[in-house]
Amino acid sequence: MGGYKGGSHEMVSNGGEVNSTPTATERVVPNERTCAQTGRIVFEPIRAAWLVLMTVGGVVGVGWYFSWSALVVFVCLSGLTLCAGHSVGMHRLLIHRSFKAEKWLERTLVYLGVLVGMAGPMGMIRAHDMRDWHQRQLLCPPHPSHGAGFFKDAYWQLCCRFELDHPPHFRFEPEVRNDRFYQWLETNWMAQQIPLAIVLTACGGISWLLFGICLRVSVSLIGHWVVGHIAHKHGRQGWAIAGIPVQGYNVPHLGLLTFGENWHGNHHAFPHSARLGIERGQSDPGYGLIRLLHSAGLATDIRLPHSEPPRQGLFRVGEDPHYRGR
Repeated sequence: MGGYKGGSHEMVSNGGEVNSTPTATERVVPNERTCAQTGRIVFEPIRAAWLVLMTVGGVVGVGWYFSWSALVVFVCLSGLTLCAGHSVGMHRLLIHRSFKAEKWLERTLVYLGVLVGMAGPMGMIRAHDMRDWHQRQLLCPPHPSHGAGFFKDAYWQLCCRFELDHPPHFRFEPEVRNDRFYQWLETNWMAQQIPLAIVLTACGGISWLLFGICLRVSVSLIGHWVVGHIAHKHGRQGWAIAGIPVQGYNVPHLGLLTFGENWHGNHHAFPHSARLGIERGQSDPGYGLIRLLHSAGLATDIRLPHSEPPRQGLFRVGEDPHYRGR
């Protein structure tokens, strides 16, 4: 990795090679100047301070204010916000539109996703789609590909952003861009912890506060990065996309812990699918929740791997790379 390095910025290049015709996606539209490779790593002090504050609070909670009831609060709130909020609400519904739900339910699930503490709804969409767009190019920089070593990638992903010199146009769909509730959440996403913090403190004191807010947010942020880092480097691969350098991998034995988000190789193959655990034995609690919502009449038009034409270049690992689906 070459280029200038200093201060809070780090220039990034790929050996001088650039892709002159970047691929477009539904939300990311390149122009004649867009280059998907050249840019810089920009340190974000507020984001870094947020992570440090949550982590320190979590450590204090575990070390000095441990209680079994606080641990139960941590487990229950983590499960609710990560499964219903992040995996189902943010990822499968808001970002990929893998199923449909009434607006009140969509907003409730997205709100739970905001409580995970990563970003607001627009920020989550932009971060996800820009990373996905980078990974669809013929060349992908180290930041969006998780190409750095373990600790450097942790710093990059948790405390920085990748800023292109000549970025593409990012196009939000009107139902998200014009939604005033989502606009409000985007502006005040960190502050959404405050009402929950007040309730937790009133019910269980400082131990519930530290476990239910600080430890939960810290573990969610770091855990999300760890799974993403591993899922772009190691694991089992049932499917691959020919012609691109960044592949996704399934990380076994983490289905229950990640609510199905560990089946990242499947997700790369079928990004539109509400079901991530598509092979036998691949547990996917997030999809289980969607099925439960469907049974209650609250989720419709659930998309599965066969619901859309296969991605260009998709093939079954071990078979001919010209294979185009099941």
